[in-house]
Amino acid sequence: MVFTMSMNRRRLLAAAGFGTAALSCSSSKTTASAKAAAGPPVEELDKAASQPVLKLDGITSPVVIESIKLLKKDKEFFVHVRSKDGAEGLSLPNPPRPEYLAKILQDLIVPFFIGKDARDLENLLWELYRYKDNYKLYGIALWSPHAWVEFAILDMLGRIAKKPMGALFGDVRRKEIPIYTASGRRDTTPEQEIEHLKKLVAESGSKALKFRVGGRMSRNADAMPGRTETLIPLVRKTFGDDFDIHADSNSSYDPPQAIKVGRMLEDIKAVYFEEPCPFDHLEDTKVVADTLTIPVAGGEQEYSDWRFRWMIANRAVDIVQPDLHYYGGMVRSMRVAKMADVANMPTTVHISGGFGYVYMLHFASVIRDPGKYQEYKLGQEKYAQWFEPAITVKDGKMSVPAGPGVGIKDIAAVIKGAKEV
Repeated sequence: MVFTMSMNRRRLLAAAGFGTAALSCSSSKTTASAKAAAGPPVEELDKAASQPVLKLDGITSPVVIESIKLLKKDKEFFVHVRSKDGAEGLSLPNPPRPEYLAKILQDLIVPFFIGKDARDLENLLWELYRYKDNYKLYGIALWSPHAWVEFAILDMLGRIAKKPMGALFGDVRRKEIPIYTASGRRDTTPEQEIEHLKKLVAESGSKALKFRVGGRMSRNADAMPGRTETLIPLVRKTFGDDFDIHADSNSSYDPPQAIKVGRMLEDIKAVYFEEPCPFDHLEDTKVVADTLTIPVAGGEQEYSDWRFRWMIANRAVDIVQPDLHYYGGMVRSMRVAKMADVANMPTTVHISGGFGYVYMLHFASVIRDPGKYQEYKLGQEKYAQWFEPAITVKDGKMSVPAGPGVGIKDIAAVIKGAKEV
């Protein structure tokens, strides 16, 4: 099982008495337990992250970008790229970000790429970061528009190479991806949430699920009194021992409360505990991860490759979770996966909604270790028919698009009637 090494490490730490108090000591007090908790040297992580990730050997002629346009059709946004030779690509931004990030896209991202050779995408990204002081917008304001253009360019390159997007990064290892179905609700009583989860499982056919605990950035407050402590055992009782269960606190807890909730999840043999502490409290998250045996996941709000390096080198989490939109696209996220590989850690990307699950499928199809499941949310089916063959959800697995680029079979049909923003 993917998490065996990590769980054994946690047990070793517990046996050595390496709890919260020990972790709060000065870092100068190096102990055998502290060494056991550490990941690979940063030099090894840097070496892995610095290696090229794109494989474009089959594209021998320049692909000079002529235009990049933001389009809108009804409530859906698109980024359309075209080369001087007439090749094209399309991406779908994560809603509702284009409503307020369109100007950054159009003023600070698009102009940089015009006239550039798309084959040099990987090298261009650093210069884009420096362009017009873009680095001062570090975070979702920069990385989401960055990702939209990158996805569109990758789609175009995949169409030229006649390869799926994932194959631009290596050999496609998986044609189907196991999924868990996710509830995003906290407005339910435990009993109501159980009924909601039953509906999600029935409609998706998934063999695993995720529900929310705590109150979301709530400083230990529950969404309603007693909800979490009632819901956790009730989910296991309802779905039985063969179901894999995930829980997400969305940064709800300080370490003592996170450990308390984590113990409840250990009692029901949950698969992992996501974002137990405020997302930028990395040391607190490490306290929780080193105390619990259940794997701890985090990274959906992370924007910094250096902070991901710290998380991996210091084993602050067991599973890294860059969001393909929030973190700036496939190239940057592939580098995180390369670092995670060195530490024998899974990279299970977070999905920020909308069309994002399609990019997740391509990412998970090619990396070495995407973890046991990827997230699935109902409502994504509306895009399935854009692909040939259509994306399917069956027996707890989702099919990976096999067509060139992202896999949309007819760009013109998808954007017919769209207006330029």
